[in-house]
Amino acid sequence: MEAGVQAAIANSHDVIRVQGARENNLADVSLEIPKRRLTVFTGVSGSGKSSLVFGTIAAESQRMINETYSSFVQGFMPSLARPDVDHLEGLTTAIRVDQERMGANLRSTVGTATDANAMLRILFSRVGTPYVGSSQAFSFNVPSVSGAGAVTIATGANKGKKEKRTFSITGGMCPECEGTGRVSDFDLSAIIDEEKSLAQGAILVPGYSMDGWYGRIFSGFGFDMDKPVKKFTKAQRDDLLHKEPTKIKVEGINLTYEGIIPRIQKSMLSKDREAMQAHIRAFVDRAVVFKPCPECGGTRLAQHALECRIDGVNIADCCAMQITDLATWVRGLNHPEVAPLLKGLLHLLDSFVGIGLGYLSLERPAGTLSGGEAQRTKMIRHLGSSLTDVTYVFDEPSVGLHPHDIARMNELLIQLRDKGNTVLVVEHKPEMIAIADHVVDLGPGAGTGGGQICFEGTVAGLRAADTITGRHLDDRARLKESVRKAQGHAQIRGASTHNLQSVDVDVPLGVLCAVTGVAGSGKSSLIHGELGPREDVVVIDQGAIKGSRRSNPATYTGLLEPVRKAFAKVNGVKPALFSANSEGACPNCKGAGVIYTELGFMDTVSSPCEVCDAKGFQPEVLDYTLGGQDIAQVMAMSVAQACEFFADGEAKVPAAHKVLTRLADVGLGYLRIGQPLTTLSGGERQRLKLAAQMGEKGSIYVLDEPTTGLHLADVENLLRLLDRLVDSGKSVIVIEHHQAVMAHADWIIDLGPGAGHDGGRVVFEGTPADLVADASTLTGQHLAAYVGG
Repeated sequence: MEAGVQAAIANSHDVIRVQGARENNLADVSLEIPKRRLTVFTGVSGSGKSSLVFGTIAAESQRMINETYSSFVQGFMPSLARPDVDHLEGLTTAIRVDQERMGANLRSTVGTATDANAMLRILFSRVGTPYVGSSQAFSFNVPSVSGAGAVTIATGANKGKKEKRTFSITGGMCPECEGTGRVSDFDLSAIIDEEKSLAQGAILVPGYSMDGWYGRIFSGFGFDMDKPVKKFTKAQRDDLLHKEPTKIKVEGINLTYEGIIPRIQKSMLSKDREAMQAHIRAFVDRAVVFKPCPECGGTRLAQHALECRIDGVNIADCCAMQITDLATWVRGLNHPEVAPLLKGLLHLLDSFVGIGLGYLSLERPAGTLSGGEAQRTKMIRHLGSSLTDVTYVFDEPSVGLHPHDIARMNELLIQLRDKGNTVLVVEHKPEMIAIADHVVDLGPGAGTGGGQICFEGTVAGLRAADTITGRHLDDRARLKESVRKAQGHAQIRGASTHNLQSVDVDVPLGVLCAVTGVAGSGKSSLIHGELGPREDVVVIDQGAIKGSRRSNPATYTGLLEPVRKAFAKVNGVKPALFSANSEGACPNCKGAGVIYTELGFMDTVSSPCEVCDAKGFQPEVLDYTLGGQDIAQVMAMSVAQACEFFADGEAKVPAAHKVLTRLADVGLGYLRIGQPLTTLSGGERQRLKLAAQMGEKGSIYVLDEPTTGLHLADVENLLRLLDRLVDSGKSVIVIEHHQAVMAHADWIIDLGPGAGHDGGRVVFEGTPADLVADASTLTGQHLAAYVGG
């Protein structure tokens, strides 16, 4: 009897219980989530889904696991504050599978980010011929090192004998490009202006100001600061550009002088281009030309690693193959001595194919993967995991997936659940909501208008519920009865970037054009690679917004500039006073509004600044007003409130009103203009970029999946905005998987028929109605099913 009672108690922990969650905009939320089930969280963008799933449940699970490590280990881990929640019960280990781009490290590839490269290196070191060394002889991150010297070997009390020893490490790094596969050439005219002297600003590299320490270092090294660079001697010019780090003394202080080019290589070129700030990226694009390394042919590997082969194929050939082809090659190997290794490698490669990433190659830089591709690459690690009773947390796994691929993703999520795991998914797509065992709908609105639970229950219950998600779940866009006529064409001829197979296509202008096709079919290669670099083209991609925790919508969109000037003009003071990053900043919190206290190896604690009452400004700055409001009150306004405030009256600022109108147009009326960018959801960041770039002077707009993170109800608003852009004379090209956008387009260019080398061709051009009638492509079949539903 006793044993039965114990078993019943053990089995009773079948829910995750959340009580009083208040993270970000959550309004004291309490709920129970069933374990070992697939729960989907829905709601409009900014309703609090990520705050509940990632910011509360996953964050607390991760924090509690981190606390089990020793204080020493915790010192090396990111410090996590406790989420703002009264009580959490029934948590299990949470594994986040989010859309954060994979490390923007120049050396990180798909192969190194998974175990594929490590397995291939061991395979070649064991069975490759000729034998060239251990697995590190095939690693482009390990340089070859050799040396010799005398060592002292202890032989007794205070005695020792000296012996000469030599050592060598055989690494796989190409010595010419140091394992990056590329060498750089410099356009000196973009680095120095020969006509100017150093004091006049001859150095055009960002950050080189002669007013500060750089000026002292250059004069301390011995350069004539007032002589034009064109009059430098050959030796002086060489020192200016190429001098290796040299110790110098300036005003009694020991400093290091280094030539401009070695410094650029260390500070800028060692970073991935995608990780650079916009102004530095623009400089690098102007000043530096990258080309494949002539020594290794862009493979990153030393010559000895390329000479070692298995059945005539070297490791660089393997990494360059499409993963589907590599899996076929591995399947054909017959080496019983490494059978377990081949089995593990094949399982990994088959996982790539199974998850729809078979079109990638292992040499693909990890920083170039889209958010959806990065998420699926991370998912591969967990598919073969023997862990059970784990909570997997996914952030919109449908991003970047064609409707054809979503069915496959659904199967994988169900597989994870059926192994005995709890699967929590934040999602907007009806096809993914349909597979849920349990649905939690948040809302009713976004920002301060959201953060409440509107519905909990089954998918059928959600359909019947009177919530925004419930009402829009069965929405189906209708095909347009009439489409706009093209006002000209942008010609693309012989496009062969990545997997494109010499594509010729005319992209219509003056209309809404959708570029469709399965993931990996070549959409981004065609549009970003061929149209993106052209003048007059404004590209709004999925890249993360660059900014610190001090950045907010007002600073990012340029809204703060006219607002500061208006405050300054009315009050007769300097504009810099009205910036929390400049002269007006509270001296205690430096304008952040909060004080961050570092507690060594414990959590960093943030607390509101008591001096400025968390406003970020000096008290005297708040005495200056515009239209009866001080700068802190203006920064606390929502976009909608600020739009009204700056529209007319004493506070009329047309430049600010114009920016705010664009923010409201993209559906961000609820955002506070001073809200830190780090608290915005993925969908909010994407639309913020769209609003910021709508003012650019381009006539062709390229949008990369603008429906990312958008609720079903917001897709209609987006389509209205795109229509307004087209009606104002712009050409809008959208790379998109959402059927509602396809149905609304004037023209569709469909790529395929498959992914990787099975794609890269235009399989259809025409109107959405023609695509549905044709129904010969995957996109056509899914669009026909959608509009017919």
